[in-house]
Amino acid sequence: MSVNWNLKTWRTYWLVRIFVVLAGIGVLFAFYSANADINPPGFYVDESAISYNAYLVAQTGAGESGVKFPLFFPVYTEVFTQYANPTQIYLLAAVFKIFGPSILAARLTASASVFFACILLGLLARRVTKNRSAGAIVFGLALTAPWLFEIGRVVLETFLYPAIVTTLLWSIFRVSKKSSWSYLDSILIAAALALTTYSYTIGRALGPLLAGGLILFAIDKTRIVSVIKVWTIYLLTLIPLIVYLNQNPELSLRFKTLTYLRPENSFTESAGEFIYRFTQDLNPLTMLLSGDINPRHHLPGSGGSFLLGTFILALIGIGVIVIRHRRSSWWLYIIFGLLASLVPGALTVDEFHTLRMIGYPVFLLMLTIPALEWLLAADVQGLGSKDAKQVSAGTAANDERDRQDKWHFAKLAACASLLTVTAAQSVFFFFTYQRTGMNRGEYFDAAYQKAYKRAVGMTNRPIYLVDGYWGPAYVHAYWYATLEGRGTDEFVHPAYGEAAPAGSIVLSSERSCTQCLLLSREGEYIVYMPLE
Repeated sequence: MSVNWNLKTWRTYWLVRIFVVLAGIGVLFAFYSANADINPPGFYVDESAISYNAYLVAQTGAGESGVKFPLFFPVYTEVFTQYANPTQIYLLAAVFKIFGPSILAARLTASASVFFACILLGLLARRVTKNRSAGAIVFGLALTAPWLFEIGRVVLETFLYPAIVTTLLWSIFRVSKKSSWSYLDSILIAAALALTTYSYTIGRALGPLLAGGLILFAIDKTRIVSVIKVWTIYLLTLIPLIVYLNQNPELSLRFKTLTYLRPENSFTESAGEFIYRFTQDLNPLTMLLSGDINPRHHLPGSGGSFLLGTFILALIGIGVIVIRHRRSSWWLYIIFGLLASLVPGALTVDEFHTLRMIGYPVFLLMLTIPALEWLLAADVQGLGSKDAKQVSAGTAANDERDRQDKWHFAKLAACASLLTVTAAQSVFFFFTYQRTGMNRGEYFDAAYQKAYKRAVGMTNRPIYLVDGYWGPAYVHAYWYATLEGRGTDEFVHPAYGEAAPAGSIVLSSERSCTQCLLLSREGEYIVYMPLE
């Protein structure tokens, strides 16, 4: 009976423990994602495009282009055409298939993806250090990082990227100490690299860079073969991308419009510009004081995109690696990844563009792990068992023990101070976000829904969706119609530059209209009726 009772007690203990952990995670996520559907206000045009295409895939398997299960999704039309990456759209399609389309479902998916990345980072920290406290702290540092939090509030192509990069690091760490990597190991790493490449446009630069960095693990003939296996499998995953790019060269058009790399520029000019842009993005003052200047990416007046205490821990982590782990392929790879994650942003003309640098905060958080491992360790070393017995009766052992205790206390105090600074900053950021985050409606096309409601409230049909200076706003109408269960056949989207017929209702992103009756102006959007 006692054995059965002990087994039942053990099972009850673990069930209660699992329930408490899951309940705690649920509560944390509830706070983390609170008001995600209304803060930021509105729904930015890229969010509508991704969500609408995801809804179409959930219904028909094809996006706007009509191609079934495409590798990349052409979104918008004519002069506004861009290519959306597949991972987030297919994920949202699965969510919409189960829960139906909504702004809340879309933004909760984004928030849950970033929250999951924070959990993965915490678990990886625990596995690396074998210290639960270190894992819990890294999880908390990730949760409070404004950079990650803010990309989880918008349905852009970056929301899944931190989880993908962390998954790649997991797949590499699990084999980092193996003398050789099996084919399964190689496939898992190559698959994570492929996701890194296909999930966001910057991945076409970052993915190959992170793959190349695996050379750090090629420390003998066996490891060289293992790395080559990963490279071979990864190259095979790139064949669809190469074929697609050859058939659709416009896939790279957006990068060409954003980069300073031009055929007419000399190598010296391009290299000089790259170094300048790289050092701009590397400058910690921008990251810590102001962050991205685009209010859509970072809330003005809320401090930097990354918290000071967390950054100092990362700097300590670099110091620990240099002193203690400089021969560790794993930690050298983390430093390499940190620098490599800046390259995509440095190839474009925008300074500190947080979306194009989205891998950077992941590697910064990884660098806090060796710092925490060192700060939390008792660090009592130097007395072998025989020597300890010899001096145990004297004062030398006590003096050494006192010195170690003081040193350990000093490290814990330093760690506590940095965590306190981080906590204070995070309270300020989250308070500011909840208080003023709703004031960014103009950056998230909040006015469009008002214009849309004015247009659909009229009896004239169809409604003409005319694109103008403010971009391809027609996709907003399709998305809002989807949310209402309204058929998109109530709308006509004419070719760019084509005028709507006289007497019709026009919902437009033009700056103004001529020979028309202006019915409503909501922010950047107008509703009007063309006259004869």
